[in-house]
Amino acid sequence: MDKKYLAKIIAKDSQGLKLISAYCFEAKVKINELKYLKKNQIFLIFLQRFNLENEKNRQEINSILRFDFIQWVKSKNIDQNDKDLILELLTIDLLKNKDKFEINLIFNNNSCITLSTEIVEVILEDQNKI
Repeated sequence: MDKKYLAKIIAKDSQGLKLISAYCFEAKVKINELKYLKKNQIFLIFLQRFNLENEKNRQEINSILRFDFIQWVKSKNIDQNDKDLILELLTIDLLKNKDKFEINLIFNNNSCITLSTEIVEVILEDQNKI
């Protein structure tokens, strides 16, 4: 019996975040598919990533990257008015600043989004294959 399972990875530390970062390397993100739910302290990214887990078949997968307990969000070098802008996620970096963490989403063209949190909880969940 050959079943196809979609990935769900939960990261609660820097090692887990490095794994998610590796799986999301070169993922395409439309600027209008970035959502910060301030009241719920959730930052969501809908992205199209390559199936890097399967080296033989590099197909694209629609995935959702969810960051919980986010207190504030800052962006740099991103034109938020350009709804057709597509970014390419290069890496996710985690920095400890006193008692808080900063999660940096680094994109092509020197673009960056910084998320501030006290707790690291990130979920990468695949939705469907393209």
